[in-house]
Amino acid sequence: MARYTGSVCKLCRREKQKLMLKGQKCFTEKCPIEKRNYAPGQHGLSRRSKVSEYGIQLREKQKIKRSYGLLETQFRNYFEKASRQKGRTGENLVKLLERRLDNVVYRLGLAPSRKSARQLVCHRHIIVNDGLVDIPSFLVMPGDVIKVREKSKKLDMIHSSLKRMKDSLYSWLTIDKAKLSGVFLQIPERSEIPLNANEQLVVELYSK
Repeated sequence: MARYTGSVCKLCRREKQKLMLKGQKCFTEKCPIEKRNYAPGQHGLSRRSKVSEYGIQLREKQKIKRSYGLLETQFRNYFEKASRQKGRTGENLVKLLERRLDNVVYRLGLAPSRKSARQLVCHRHIIVNDGLVDIPSFLVMPGDVIKVREKSKKLDMIHSSLKRMKDSLYSWLTIDKAKLSGVFLQIPERSEIPLNANEQLVVELYSK
């Protein structure tokens, strides 16, 4: 399975905003974007400021794709699936991405980042509705119960992540910290999803 193996901090710097790819480090002064909020590379500071319409659309696509940790083929498949659904394609796309199991595990606070959440899922630490699921792209449905496998409940990463998280921050999720389990109540509306990106520009990009 192909995956990005480079520095994720460079991805944030390229988009000139925090994509929350490093977990707790993103909230500290050690976050590179705090001191170097410009594109990586020797020409990062000297790149021209004028960006074409295509460039703006591309940056929005890259921002969303990198936030959820996807590669191009995966992202394109989600877009095509969203375009076949009723409603606005851009909003459908973001809602689909929010339903990914690795994202839900991250939103519940069981992992400090989506990358860590993906690792938990792949290493068979997560159960959905009493069934073991090791596919990060598994789409969670309303009413699904997501919990940590009994043998995995002592993992330090999970407990340290939950300690940094307050009570449930999202209206479409509930979390029981004592039982290390949560419920995906409903598919969130686009206005509820904390994603600083314009998905309509992605629709325009793929429509060319």
